[in-house]
Amino acid sequence: METYISIIIPNYNGSATIGRCLAAASSSRYAPFEIVVVDDSSTDDSAEIIGRYPCRLIRLNKRSGASSARNAGARNSTGGILFFIDSDCLIQVDTLAILKTAFDRHDRSTTVLGGTYTALPDDNDFFSTFQSIFVSYFETKEREPDYLATHALAIDSAVFKKSGGFSEDFFPILEDVEFSHRLRRAGYRLVMDPRILVRHVFRFTLLKSLRNAFRKSMFWTLYSLRAGDLLSDSGTASRELKINGLSFVLIISFVAVFLFSRERLLLLLVPLTCLINAAVNSGLVSAFSRARGSFFALVATAYYVLLYPLPVLAGAIVAVMRHFLRGVRI
Repeated sequence: METYISIIIPNYNGSATIGRCLAAASSSRYAPFEIVVVDDSSTDDSAEIIGRYPCRLIRLNKRSGASSARNAGARNSTGGILFFIDSDCLIQVDTLAILKTAFDRHDRSTTVLGGTYTALPDDNDFFSTFQSIFVSYFETKEREPDYLATHALAIDSAVFKKSGGFSEDFFPILEDVEFSHRLRRAGYRLVMDPRILVRHVFRFTLLKSLRNAFRKSMFWTLYSLRAGDLLSDSGTASRELKINGLSFVLIISFVAVFLFSRERLLLLLVPLTCLINAAVNSGLVSAFSRARGSFFALVATAYYVLLYPLPVLAGAIVAVMRHFLRGVRI
């Protein structure tokens, strides 16, 4: 008899994507499974859209956040395996079957499985494609990573219950990172299986890409300062991203000091810094190339090196200020 899987989807004002998310989930070739959607007191027509699909709808009376929604979904699920995704993710027709096969190779009582985004997103624009490749590459870099993301996280229902679930008194994002770290401290293995895939709907523009980088950087830096692991190599908060940011700061500093001192040696340090940064980030550049070809890789790398560090660094600076100047409102 096949293991019953519960797909748990939190939703808040997700009318633009929840229908496609549920259509994709409903098309799974695996059986048996159920879909549990928790609506976090949406103000749009999400509930009406959700009602068109074969799923269980749980409505929260007030806005409580994604962690509360996921925990409510778990409490109202009947599956032996809980598979958490987001309302803007499209699971593939074979995702659940791959997930079940992957769990067959592990002890469900001690192992939690994760997947990631497909390299190419549902959107075809540059910024969405950049983000999907970026996330996919860094999340699958390690077989046993630092964390597993809730856009594709599978866990035994008994293990989830024993863990206490997601923290409901946490930042508005990164609850999956905190949950993963708590599981690791409790002795569970986190295993990344890059075959467990969801296709993400980003709809990113330049502004949304930069805003996302700022927000993620700010909250991740805050969390890392509190956890004491600011320099750790952790998924999308990777060593490569941190070196990319440092490279950006050094290049700006070399150019600025040169303009003041006219010391030409400083300009020679610019290409050297670029070469070191390119070597460290060669895996990401290769991922760009594999997904969309050499021209895309060139443009994406230029964006990553020349502009993307700005919101990342800005977010980190704001986080440091918030951490050390608790009385200052930012």
